[in-house]
Amino acid sequence: MTQPPSQQPPQGGFGAPQEPPQGVPQPPQGPPQTPPPAQPPAAPPGPPSAQPGYGYPQQPGQPQQPPYGQPQQPGPYDKPQQPGQPQQPGPYGQPQPGPYGQQQPGPYAQQPGPYGQPQQPGYGYPQQQYPGSPVGGGPAGPGGGNPFKGKPLMIVAAAVVGLLVVGGGVYLATSGGDDDKKPVAKQSDDVQKPSTSPSVDEGDGNGTGRDADDDLNGGRKPGEAKVLWLQKNDVDLPKNGSDVYGPWIVGDTVVKGMYRTVSGFSVADGKQKWTLKLGTDICSAPEQTTSDGKIVIGVKNGTTSKADCSDLQLIDLNTGKTGWKKSIKSSGLFDMMSDISLAISGDTVTVGRTGASNAFRVSDGKELFGKRDGICQPFAFAGGSKLIAATNCRTDDVDKPQHEVEEVDPVTGKPKWTYKPARGWEIDKFYSVSPLVVSLTKGSGDDKQWSVLALKENGSLRSQIVSDKGDKFSTSCGSAFAIFGKSVDGCDGVVADPNTLYLTTQDDTSGTARTNKVVAFNLNTGKTKWKAKAPAEQTMRPLRMEGGSLVLYVDAAYGKGGGIATLGSGGGTPQMVLKHPASTAEIESGFYDEKILYEGGRSFIVSGRVSATNDKAELETKTMMAFGK
Repeated sequence: MTQPPSQQPPQGGFGAPQEPPQGVPQPPQGPPQTPPPAQPPAAPPGPPSAQPGYGYPQQPGQPQQPPYGQPQQPGPYDKPQQPGQPQQPGPYGQPQPGPYGQQQPGPYAQQPGPYGQPQQPGYGYPQQQYPGSPVGGGPAGPGGGNPFKGKPLMIVAAAVVGLLVVGGGVYLATSGGDDDKKPVAKQSDDVQKPSTSPSVDEGDGNGTGRDADDDLNGGRKPGEAKVLWLQKNDVDLPKNGSDVYGPWIVGDTVVKGMYRTVSGFSVADGKQKWTLKLGTDICSAPEQTTSDGKIVIGVKNGTTSKADCSDLQLIDLNTGKTGWKKSIKSSGLFDMMSDISLAISGDTVTVGRTGASNAFRVSDGKELFGKRDGICQPFAFAGGSKLIAATNCRTDDVDKPQHEVEEVDPVTGKPKWTYKPARGWEIDKFYSVSPLVVSLTKGSGDDKQWSVLALKENGSLRSQIVSDKGDKFSTSCGSAFAIFGKSVDGCDGVVADPNTLYLTTQDDTSGTARTNKVVAFNLNTGKTKWKAKAPAEQTMRPLRMEGGSLVLYVDAAYGKGGGIATLGSGGGTPQMVLKHPASTAEIESGFYDEKILYEGGRSFIVSGRVSATNDKAELETKTMMAFGK
């Protein structure tokens, strides 16, 4: 399968997790104290040389490091592809350009894909490798050997899991590190516009997705799922293509947004139920919707290159109708809105960014809370059943930032508790909000470290994840290139239940021999519980929990369809519950940076980005595919 550049966990192995000097959460201090850019240039190629502001993930003057083997974000004048690297054809001979007209890469940049073709290189940029520290066994980054052998996990890039041992000393992201000092609506003008349905092949030989004599289900074998429908792009995109937002499933509708359009499609036959045309680009969207299927997305406040991502738009995903729309007001010089990150918890949508944050009531757009007084400001949130804030506290040393994890009241924004990691560690991602699992990073470049912590309900330390020798982990967390509005949730390939964290390994093998494992960690001890191997010559990644079992996506390989599998709480061999047909494996493998959903016995594969070399190829790009029994 053409896979997205993953945000790989650092290499490493770890010994027993270690308690920090101060594992108890700090009480609230005074008032309640983001694959390639969709539209270049989305933001400056690096941080401003002035003050970093709040929550800035890196220090001024240093280039933004791509997480776990992801290519670095190009500047507006950077060359999109390495000289001498040929453009690879897509699955049907159509070149798949990157965001700047170049070919999009997969995580195994120069390795052959399942059909003998080299995997597409990532966004036209060479894959960056992050070496680990060869000490014992443990998680590793993409390629390369295994640093962190036999020691606690630490991060080597931007979104992974591990602990690093250097010179016999274990560096921990837990509380109480060195220098541990407590830092003394208006209605929318956009309207729903009906449009013709995009071309949909329902697999009966009469659709437009393939040749008329080529039935999608013609080669289906006993026990294999049906192709319910295959859809091609119907959105006229800018020359650099566009990222896809979503997908979200609301009732019997699957919804995705792209460029200036949000559309809902029937989960049964893929036919378009509604489409909403927006006047400007979509620039941000949360992972979550409200319980009744509403969402607030970010749209640009203009159509020029200077437009900011500062307008919020409410949409009912059941109908495609819009509600309130409002602009976020800047709170000062360092309130950057080139990128924002959005999260929804209950009836609250939060807007995170450098320098400030805001929260609004989803139902009516009323502002609930904004920039805090004092030196500590949230810069991003993770939503869902709880609202968790990533907070930065201004310090006198930019080389030693002080981040904090907080659970906040979604109505008032006041912290319920605060956990302070050791000085210098920065919040990278929240792998789960309930239970709370946090990925942190420290440093940059080859010296970048990574650590994963589990916290208790009251915010105190529960455990630090440790890995076995030789394990290298892979997660895909999206929004990796947002410079100012860092998204801290929405990771694929990592799932948690009340007592277990599930991560996927990345194997060093290539081509048809590649495979991987799922590793289960005990959240109470941080240690490995069990490991489960993927089917031969295929890889798998966790999607979510269902009925006490882990639901996985097994990717397509040469001559093998992908599908949905489950693993019980004790591990073992994955059991296929929806086996995709081998006859459409090539199509399934052709989706770029694919996002997978499994709901109601149906699986959905959606491209994470759509781009092409010309208008004709753009309209032939396959964007969604559904399977069922």
